[in-house]
Amino acid sequence: MTNDKLYQDEKISLESLHTAILVGGYLRPKEQQLCTEHLDELEALASTYGFETVEKIPVHLRKIDAGTYLGEGKIEEIATHVGDVIVFDDEITPNQQKNLEAKFGRPVIDRTELILEIFSQRAQTKEARLQVELAKIRYQLPRLKRLWTHLSRQTAGGGGFTKGEGERQIELDRRILKRRITRLNNEIEEVRKNRDIQRHKRLKQGIPTFAIIGYTNAGKSTLLNELTQAGVLSEDKLFATLDTTTRKYTLPNHQDILLVDTVGFIRKIPTTLVAAFRSTLEEAVYTDILLHLVDVSDPLAEEHAETTYEVLKELSIKDRPIITVLNKIDKLENKLVVHKLRVKYPKTVSISSTTREGFDELMHIMEQELSRLRKRVQLRVPQSSYQMISQLMEDGNILSLEYEGNDVLVDAEIPTQIEHKVQAYVIE
Repeated sequence: MTNDKLYQDEKISLESLHTAILVGGYLRPKEQQLCTEHLDELEALASTYGFETVEKIPVHLRKIDAGTYLGEGKIEEIATHVGDVIVFDDEITPNQQKNLEAKFGRPVIDRTELILEIFSQRAQTKEARLQVELAKIRYQLPRLKRLWTHLSRQTAGGGGFTKGEGERQIELDRRILKRRITRLNNEIEEVRKNRDIQRHKRLKQGIPTFAIIGYTNAGKSTLLNELTQAGVLSEDKLFATLDTTTRKYTLPNHQDILLVDTVGFIRKIPTTLVAAFRSTLEEAVYTDILLHLVDVSDPLAEEHAETTYEVLKELSIKDRPIITVLNKIDKLENKLVVHKLRVKYPKTVSISSTTREGFDELMHIMEQELSRLRKRVQLRVPQSSYQMISQLMEDGNILSLEYEGNDVLVDAEIPTQIEHKVQAYVIE
């Protein structure tokens, strides 16, 4: 199948490869069409990274082989195809990857590694670069291949690379990587603290926040640009932007709000990325309302919407109001999709971020949701319960405060979710 010099050279990097063979597996015959559609998305990921796809191969699996994922016959068949790298749509184990590379005589990666490499290409800010590096190390730690061979030449604990210690190189690499993980976690924690400070300042201003979330390439950055002229990179590629961008916007009713563009979600998002990007994704946690964008023109629009909800569940976001925004309505051919999504998700509006179709309706529903979020109250709070004033300062927006005898008279806007806490102090 291959010559004696199989693919063992860890100096080969993905950047030096140009063509890709994409492989997806399915267990039941009825899943073949879905597997083909998933391979189309994998092709878009490959293109985003810089690979030209030469073959897309859906494989019917009777069972998943523990050692090689595929059966021997299918391995021999795929080996006849010409391509620099073989990319699997499913995550494969380190052992399967090693065995497949030996059999194919060329690099084998999976969807997870491809996404990590795309994130590595596109990380611009210090925070994004730290998060991507942490995710890559956690993924590569059980593999210790290609990407990290240079680390074996770095100093270990200040004493240098000492062959006489009697430890295998892989053990030294693992120690170096674990120390790097600790340092990265510490640096990310510092960034997170700074983000918390900025978020707290934003909350103190009392300006409601909308987080724009959704599947990658749903049009989040395009919507932000169209509304605020933010100038955020907007490309017809997966993961065009990784960093959050916040811009002020004034609704037609003259209400100021903040719009936050977040990193896109994707099917089978690597768990290492969810963990590493938690501080960034938490922008969706600490927001008032979520604008969930769905590219309704995509054949997998329903699956993409479900994927977003799965990620929100993983982030423990349960109680935030969500407006479902069906984007790219101008490109839609099957109108039935809109009906199905409107039935499934309440508070749905159809728009086109490029033509501004549906923007008036979107603004209206945003104003409606805001009116449900906050309530203006007049309170008489005994000074002995001053902790309530502190909570109002933390969670609400105090418009005026006066002292009258042993009481504090407060005029405030408060989130409706804490209304029950102040009920006893409300001035009728």
